[in-house]
Amino acid sequence: MENVKGKVIAITGASSGIGEAMARHLAALGAKVSLGARRMERLEDIVEDISNNGGQAICKKLDVTQPDEMKDFVEFTLERFKTLDVFINNAGLMPLSMINAYKIEEWHRMIDVNIKGVLHGIAAALPYFEEKDKGQFINITSVGDRWVGPTSTVYSSTKFAVRAISDGLRQEVSDNIRVTIVAPGATESELAETISDPELKEMAINQFRTNLLPAAAIARAVAYAVSQPTDVDVNELVVRPTAQKSF
Repeated sequence: MENVKGKVIAITGASSGIGEAMARHLAALGAKVSLGARRMERLEDIVEDISNNGGQAICKKLDVTQPDEMKDFVEFTLERFKTLDVFINNAGLMPLSMINAYKIEEWHRMIDVNIKGVLHGIAAALPYFEEKDKGQFINITSVGDRWVGPTSTVYSSTKFAVRAISDGLRQEVSDNIRVTIVAPGATESELAETISDPELKEMAINQFRTNLLPAAAIARAVAYAVSQPTDVDVNELVVRPTAQKSF
């Protein structure tokens, strides 16, 4: 994938799961990766491992709910790598619950991270992309961006919103700025750990314990979108395990 080599790619939520897998895979393809997340110690371990394997990586502590921190993350990337080619909004939470459990704080947290976090990433990177009239946003959603079921009402709502934001952004920016959503199906990650209801958490873990996609599968899908020629905009990629036939 020659179009990946040398590109500067910023990734939020990069300390584990899909974010970590993207960082490692893209760096292995020759990209320069800038990693942001709250767990700085974990980020530093990933950066060290990438560097030890011949890749180029940097990291900065990042809370995506804070627009100033997102802006600082972009500026940090530009200072260190001198440019920015791709911004990946990956950070997300999935504390599933029934509506009548009234977990209002969890609803607000999902909105803050899953929706506002994406908007903060766009607001931080778009001015630079518009200045050079080139760039790419990749927003990691979920198959929940087109499906809703019991316990996923608020979570799916946030992912529906990101899908709408992404499509609107694609239409509003110049012809030279690309916008992609990647919607993973059941994938190895820490998302189930954010469920606070013990019974629901156990059910979710058991339900998604088998036939999971490795996070590396999503990383390969992202690399495919990044690698396309500049006049090709891959708008949506839905990536499910073969055995996952619904939702």
